[in-house]
Amino acid sequence: MLERRIKVNVERQNFELQEGIYTQSYEVPVMDGMMVLDALNYIRDEIDSTLAFRWSCRMGICGSCGMTVDEQPRLTCQDNLNEYSDEISVAPLNNFPVIRDLVVDIDDFMQKKLPSVSPWLIRKEEAPLDEGEYLQSPAEMAKYADNSACINCMLCYSACPVYDMEPNFVGPAAMALAQRYNLDSRDQGSGARYSVLSGPDALWDCTFVGECSVACPKGVNPAEAIQRAKVEAAQRWAKSIIMPWSQK
Repeated sequence: MLERRIKVNVERQNFELQEGIYTQSYEVPVMDGMMVLDALNYIRDEIDSTLAFRWSCRMGICGSCGMTVDEQPRLTCQDNLNEYSDEISVAPLNNFPVIRDLVVDIDDFMQKKLPSVSPWLIRKEEAPLDEGEYLQSPAEMAKYADNSACINCMLCYSACPVYDMEPNFVGPAAMALAQRYNLDSRDQGSGARYSVLSGPDALWDCTFVGECSVACPKGVNPAEAIQRAKVEAAQRWAKSIIMPWSQK
């Protein structure tokens, strides 16, 4: 039985060498259960040690191995080669500056967009430690559980047409995580987050195309979270007009 091989066309660029953007092709043997990330590791270990890409856990948890495979944003450690025929293309994620080859720069998200929505529990009033932890019912946890599965892999940003045209757009992952904490019964910081979400480059720029939810490898639904946040933001605005004393 002949060994199955797949042709991997990799989009490469190295600005230090000023080589521009070009495609380099490699022949990789395919074994059962082999993922796209395994093919890239084979290339770097056995064929071309200069190929640059990012990965860590290989278990769909760290989110660092996101790339564009056959023009779709994918987690390469979860993308089985058996789902492809005899040839695939691998490129860096769309909508991000490329550092080298398949490695993109996500500093704008990590240092600006994500912190801007305060994705952590905010308490205006802390209970005394002797009163114990903040208890939460299963029903209360279920309200935000789906949104908490985000691993910051950036696939939703790569798929988002708004982020493609408006780099200042806060974006799907950050807004879904903001909504995760707004729905948490232990949190008291929704007012501060809504001041960001209701501002420019946030909720109202989302056109509800829904590609962010399609791209998410963890089943998070950023598109739905954003639309729900829009409704809540509109309700907060209406209450601020009718009952200004009710806003916290």
